[in-house]
Amino acid sequence: MQRPSYADEPGSARPGPLHAPPAPADRWTRLRRIGGLGAAVAVTPYLLIKIVWSFGLLVPTEEMADADWRAVNAATACLAAVGVALAAVFSRPWGERLPAWLVALPVWVGTGLLVPVLLLAPVLGPAAVNRDQEAGAPNFWVYEQVLVMVSLLGVGVGLPLALAGYARARWPEALGGPLAYPEPVGGTRRLQVTLARMVAVGCALLGCVKAFWAAGGVTALDADALDRRDLWWHLLSASTAVWAFAGAWGILVLTARRGSRGFLPPMAAAWVSSGMLFSYGVYGLLTLTDLQQPSPELPLAAALTREGGAVLGVAMVLTLLLTFHDRRRALRAPA
Repeated sequence: MQRPSYADEPGSARPGPLHAPPAPADRWTRLRRIGGLGAAVAVTPYLLIKIVWSFGLLVPTEEMADADWRAVNAATACLAAVGVALAAVFSRPWGERLPAWLVALPVWVGTGLLVPVLLLAPVLGPAAVNRDQEAGAPNFWVYEQVLVMVSLLGVGVGLPLALAGYARARWPEALGGPLAYPEPVGGTRRLQVTLARMVAVGCALLGCVKAFWAAGGVTALDADALDRRDLWWHLLSASTAVWAFAGAWGILVLTARRGSRGFLPPMAAAWVSSGMLFSYGVYGLLTLTDLQQPSPELPLAAALTREGGAVLGVAMVLTLLLTFHDRRRALRAPA
């Protein structure tokens, strides 16, 4: 009887593939971990400040101790907690098993809010501090504002880095490859083109209006409220114009499949633009309450640009999702 061999059993010391040292983490895995950890650490001061303000402590003005402001601070504290959760999701392998919508929705809103602010932070930060000091905020408010801006900058840098590594692992079609791809059976190309053209026209109109206001135009503005056009308002108007034009370009290029060598640039432009138009449109609703300085636009013009921007953002991201769906089917189809 042949003596059984134990060389291949789990406890065997025999060298082989099962006992090979683990492969070192690649660059994208390290990017996920470093970006996620950095974002979580950066957002912590913001989260702590918002929690303190939610209880009415150390608020810069008496107005911010009111129930409405405390509710807003509690809501933004929850958003900061979501940011920490997303950092964990992006940096760990188990995050790839979560439902796609559960990850994509907060990422869409978050990138729309943070990326434009990140680009304008060197100017928007001092402008916000000056505006609050003119409103009577105490000196310690400046230090709190600095911590808030540092947190937003850290999240604005770290979270997209972690997201890039996460998306590359879970949805490689979204970050690489050429723009053109074969048309899948039952694709939605015609619907994409129709939606993209409608969205592009709307974005072009919105961008022209915002650029006109940012440059000093006063048409459709309240003549008695022109003093509300501070640096903050001008910069946000200009930012909205830029991202509206970028979104129009991105969504047209994606659906026409020409105008760019790679898929990533127009996809990123459409993704950030759609999130920006939606999130800042919703954020603009605060001007209808006592929680934010009223805008200088006439009511109809404010409603058209605010709600119109939100609708354009939703329509753009729906078109983008149709593009993702067809592209994924085409690139994963057997040759």
